[in-house]
Amino acid sequence: MTLSIQKVTKRFGKFTAVDDLSITIPEKEMFGFLGANGAGKTTTFRMILGLLDPSYGAITWNGKEINYSTSPYIGYLPEERGLYPKLKVKDQIVYLARLRGMSKQNAEKELDYWLQRFNVPENASKKIEELSKGNQQKIQFIASVIHKPKLLILDEPFSGLDPVNVEQLKAAVQDIKDSGTTIVFSSHRMEHVEELCENLCIMHQGKPVVHGSLKDIKRSFGKKNVTIHADFDFTYLEKFTGVVRLKKTTEGVQLQVESEQIAEELFKEVVQKGFLRKFELEEPSLNDIFIEKVGTSYE
Repeated sequence: MTLSIQKVTKRFGKFTAVDDLSITIPEKEMFGFLGANGAGKTTTFRMILGLLDPSYGAITWNGKEINYSTSPYIGYLPEERGLYPKLKVKDQIVYLARLRGMSKQNAEKELDYWLQRFNVPENASKKIEELSKGNQQKIQFIASVIHKPKLLILDEPFSGLDPVNVEQLKAAVQDIKDSGTTIVFSSHRMEHVEELCENLCIMHQGKPVVHGSLKDIKRSFGKKNVTIHADFDFTYLEKFTGVVRLKKTTEGVQLQVESEQIAEELFKEVVQKGFLRKFELEEPSLNDIFIEKVGTSYE
C-alpha cells in the first residue's frame, strides 16, 4: 500500500505553502519530514488526509484517493491537541474508536492495553483537562492508534514531552512500525528522525531540498565530523587544508572536514603534539546537512 505524492502544490491565495512535492513512501516504512515552522509539513499531512485539496498534483494510497472509505485504515495525531477537555478519557477514546468501525468491547480492550503500557491505568476515568500535558499527549496518541491503522501520520508527536515520555512514545511508534504499519512523521528534533527513519525529506519554504534514504543523504554529503579531546590549543587547525569549520569545546575541538582523507592527514598532524584522549571520525549529522542546504541552523 504505497503512499504516492505526485507534483503536489498547495496555494493559499498568493502564498505557496507546498511547491511541487513528489515523494513515494513504501508500505511498512517510517518516513520523516523535517523542516522549520512554515516549511509545509502540516499542509502536506492535511492534503494526504484529504482535509485539504491540492491546488495541483495528486495524492494516492494504494493507487486510490484517500476519502471517507479509507478513514478506518488511517490514524492521525495532529500537532494541535484536539481532545474534548470535559470528557472522560475512556468515553472519548471509545467514541473515537467506534467512529473508526471498532466495537465498544474491542475499543475498551485496546484502551486498557495502552493505558497499562504507558503506566497510566488510573487515567481512564479522568477528564482530559485533569491530566498533565504529557499524559494528554499520550491519550491523543492512543486515539490515533487504537484502531490499528495501516497508515499512521504523526505531526510533531514528541513535542512538549519530557525525556522519559519521549522514550516511551518512541518505543510504541517502533512497535507499531514493526507490526506492519506505514508511518509518516514530522519532528523538530533531528535526532528523532535520524534514530527512527530510513528515508526522509527536508522541506524548506514548501520545497523538498533533500529527499532520499538517510544513508545515501549522509554519504553524498561527503563531509565528515572529527572530535578531538586533548590538552593542547588546536584552534590553529581552522586554517588546515580541508577543514571547513572548527568549534572549541571544553575538552578540545570539533571540526568538519571535506573528506576521510583530510581526517587522516589531520590525525598525522595532531598525533605529533602528544597524548590524545580522543580522536573520533563520524558521519555528518542531519543538522550539518540542514545548515548547508537551508543556510541556517534548525532550531
